[in-house]
Amino acid sequence: MRHRKAGRQFSRNTSHRRAMLRALTANLVAHERIETTEAKAKELRRVAERLITRALRLGPIAYTPHDRLSPEDRVRREAAQRKVGEFLRRFAVVQKDGQEQKIDLLEKVFVDLAVRFNGRPGGYTRIIKLGRRRGDNAPMSLIEFVEGPAAPPRRPTTKKKGAQAGEAEAAEPAASE
Repeated sequence: MRHRKAGRQFSRNTSHRRAMLRALTANLVAHERIETTEAKAKELRRVAERLITRALRLGPIAYTPHDRLSPEDRVRREAAQRKVGEFLRRFAVVQKDGQEQKIDLLEKVFVDLAVRFNGRPGGYTRIIKLGRRRGDNAPMSLIEFVEGPAAPPRRPTTKKKGAQAGEAEAAEPAASE
Protein backbone atom coordinates (compact mmCIF):
# COMPACT_ATOMS: atom_id res chain seq x y z
CA MET A 1 0.00 0.00 0.00
CA ARG A 2 1.16 3.51 -0.82
CA HIS A 3 -0.30 5.40 2.11
CA ARG A 4 1.11 8.93 2.48
CA LYS A 5 3.31 8.63 -0.61
CA ALA A 6 2.27 11.55 -2.79
CA GLY A 7 3.49 12.01 -6.33
CA ARG A 8 3.98 9.83 -9.36
CA GLN A 9 7.05 7.63 -9.78
CA PHE A 10 7.10 7.40 -13.61
CA SER A 11 9.00 4.08 -13.29
CA ARG A 12 12.17 6.05 -12.54
CA ASN A 13 14.48 6.20 -9.56
CA THR A 14 14.52 9.32 -7.39
CA SER A 15 17.45 11.09 -9.04
CA HIS A 16 16.12 10.50 -12.55
CA ARG A 17 12.63 11.66 -11.58
CA ARG A 18 14.00 14.76 -9.87
CA ALA A 19 16.19 15.61 -12.87
CA MET A 20 13.22 15.20 -15.21
CA LEU A 21 11.04 17.52 -13.11
CA ARG A 22 13.85 20.07 -12.83
CA ALA A 23 14.26 20.13 -16.61
CA LEU A 24 10.51 20.39 -17.20
CA THR A 25 10.21 23.21 -14.66
CA ALA A 26 13.11 25.14 -16.19
CA ASN A 27 11.57 24.80 -19.65
CA LEU A 28 8.16 25.89 -18.38
CA VAL A 29 9.62 28.99 -16.74
CA ALA A 30 11.74 29.79 -19.80
CA HIS A 31 9.10 29.26 -22.49
CA GLU A 32 5.94 29.76 -20.36
CA ARG A 33 4.26 26.83 -22.13
CA ILE A 34 5.37 23.32 -22.96
CA GLU A 35 3.79 20.22 -24.43
CA THR A 36 4.26 17.00 -22.47
CA THR A 37 2.33 13.94 -21.37
CA GLU A 38 -0.68 14.44 -19.17
CA ALA A 39 0.81 12.69 -16.12
CA LYS A 40 4.03 14.72 -16.33
CA ALA A 41 2.04 17.94 -16.71
CA LYS A 42 0.00 17.18 -13.60
CA GLU A 43 3.13 16.45 -11.58
CA LEU A 44 4.90 19.50 -13.02
CA ARG A 45 2.01 21.69 -11.92
CA ARG A 46 2.70 20.78 -8.26
CA VAL A 47 6.38 21.65 -8.55
CA ALA A 48 6.05 24.88 -10.56
CA GLU A 49 3.32 26.33 -8.39
CA ARG A 50 5.37 25.74 -5.24
CA LEU A 51 8.28 27.73 -6.71
CA ILE A 52 6.04 30.64 -7.63
CA THR A 53 4.37 30.55 -4.23
CA ARG A 54 7.76 30.81 -2.56
CA ALA A 55 8.50 33.97 -4.58
CA LEU A 56 5.05 35.43 -3.88
CA ARG A 57 5.36 34.94 -0.11
CA LEU A 58 8.10 37.56 -0.11
CA GLY A 59 5.62 40.17 -1.34
CA PRO A 60 7.14 43.32 -2.86
CA ILE A 61 10.60 42.24 -1.64
CA ALA A 62 10.74 39.75 -4.53
CA TYR A 63 10.69 42.40 -7.27
CA THR A 64 12.00 45.54 -5.54
CA PRO A 65 15.42 46.67 -6.87
CA HIS A 66 18.29 45.44 -4.72
CA ASP A 67 19.59 48.89 -3.74
CA ARG A 68 16.19 49.90 -2.30
CA LEU A 69 15.95 46.95 0.10
CA SER A 70 16.89 47.01 3.74
CA PRO A 71 19.59 44.54 4.85
CA GLU A 72 16.95 42.29 6.44
CA ASP A 73 14.92 42.21 3.22
CA ARG A 74 18.02 41.47 1.15
CA VAL A 75 18.74 38.46 3.35
CA ARG A 76 15.14 37.22 3.03
CA ARG A 77 15.21 37.50 -0.77
CA GLU A 78 18.63 35.88 -1.01
CA ALA A 79 17.47 32.96 1.15
CA ALA A 80 14.35 32.46 -0.99
CA GLN A 81 16.40 32.66 -4.22
CA ARG A 82 18.85 30.07 -2.89
CA LYS A 83 16.00 27.76 -1.95
CA VAL A 84 14.42 28.06 -5.41
CA GLY A 85 17.89 27.83 -6.99
CA GLU A 86 18.45 24.46 -5.33
CA PHE A 87 15.77 23.05 -7.62
CA LEU A 88 15.68 25.36 -10.63
CA ARG A 89 18.77 25.89 -12.74
CA ARG A 90 19.96 29.47 -13.11
CA PHE A 91 20.08 30.12 -16.87
CA ALA A 92 18.31 28.90 -19.99
CA VAL A 93 18.71 29.65 -23.68
CA VAL A 94 15.57 30.42 -25.67
CA GLN A 95 15.02 31.21 -29.34
CA LYS A 96 13.49 34.63 -30.02
CA ASP A 97 13.18 35.98 -33.55
CA GLY A 98 15.65 33.38 -34.83
CA GLN A 99 18.34 34.37 -32.31
CA GLU A 100 19.39 32.58 -29.16
CA GLN A 101 18.91 34.57 -25.98
CA LYS A 102 20.19 33.65 -22.51
CA ILE A 103 17.70 34.37 -19.72
CA ASP A 104 18.02 34.21 -15.94
CA LEU A 105 15.34 31.82 -14.69
CA LEU A 106 15.57 32.91 -11.04
CA GLU A 107 15.11 36.53 -12.04
CA LYS A 108 12.13 35.57 -14.17
CA VAL A 109 10.47 33.73 -11.27
CA PHE A 110 11.16 36.45 -8.69
CA VAL A 111 10.54 39.49 -10.88
CA ASP A 112 8.31 38.71 -13.86
CA LEU A 113 6.15 35.90 -12.48
CA ALA A 114 5.92 37.35 -8.96
CA VAL A 115 4.61 40.63 -10.41
CA ARG A 116 2.24 38.85 -12.78
CA PHE A 117 0.68 36.63 -10.10
CA ASN A 118 0.72 39.19 -7.27
CA GLY A 119 -2.59 38.95 -5.41
CA ARG A 120 -3.54 35.63 -7.00
CA PRO A 121 -4.18 32.95 -4.36
CA GLY A 122 -2.94 30.04 -6.47
CA GLY A 123 -3.65 28.29 -9.74
CA TYR A 124 -0.80 29.78 -11.73
CA THR A 125 -0.79 27.07 -14.40
CA ARG A 126 -3.35 25.69 -16.82
CA ILE A 127 -3.37 22.23 -18.39
CA ILE A 128 -5.04 21.82 -21.78
CA LYS A 129 -5.53 18.28 -23.06
CA LEU A 130 -4.41 17.89 -26.67
CA GLY A 131 -5.22 14.31 -27.56
CA ARG A 132 -3.04 11.27 -27.98
CA ARG A 133 0.52 10.99 -29.29
CA ARG A 134 0.83 9.12 -32.54
CA GLY A 135 3.72 6.82 -31.66
CA ASP A 136 2.63 5.32 -28.35
CA ASN A 137 -0.91 6.69 -27.89
CA ALA A 138 0.11 8.56 -24.72
CA PRO A 139 -2.30 11.33 -23.65
CA MET A 140 -0.63 14.68 -24.40
CA SER A 141 -1.24 18.03 -22.69
CA LEU A 142 -0.13 21.61 -22.96
CA ILE A 143 0.83 23.21 -19.63
CA GLU A 144 1.17 26.98 -19.50
CA PHE A 145 1.07 29.88 -17.10
CA VAL A 146 -2.29 31.63 -16.93
CA GLU A 147 -2.45 35.22 -18.14
CA GLY A 148 0.52 34.43 -20.35
CA PRO A 149 0.77 34.12 -24.11
CA ALA A 150 -2.47 33.45 -25.95
CA ALA A 151 -3.69 29.86 -25.92
CA PRO A 152 -3.98 27.94 -29.19
CA PRO A 153 -7.42 28.13 -30.79
CA ARG A 154 -9.77 25.42 -29.60
CA ARG A 155 -12.23 23.52 -31.73
CA PRO A 156 -15.77 24.86 -31.50
CA THR A 157 -18.11 22.58 -29.63
CA THR A 158 -21.31 21.45 -31.27
CA LYS A 159 -24.48 22.21 -29.39
CA LYS A 160 -27.66 20.18 -29.35
CA LYS A 161 -30.73 21.54 -31.10
CA GLY A 162 -32.58 21.76 -27.78
CA ALA A 163 -29.87 23.97 -26.32
CA GLN A 164 -29.95 26.33 -29.32
CA ALA A 165 -33.73 26.64 -29.14
CA GLY A 166 -33.54 27.40 -25.42
CA GLU A 167 -30.96 30.11 -26.04
CA ALA A 168 -33.10 31.70 -28.75
CA GLU A 169 -36.14 31.76 -26.45
CA ALA A 170 -34.07 33.31 -23.66
CA ALA A 171 -32.78 36.01 -25.99
CA GLU A 172 -36.26 37.07 -27.22
CA PRO A 173 -37.57 38.38 -23.86
CA ALA A 174 -34.36 40.34 -23.33
CA ALA A 175 -34.78 42.01 -26.73
CA SER A 176 -38.41 43.00 -26.00
CA GLU A 177 -37.47 44.84 -22.80
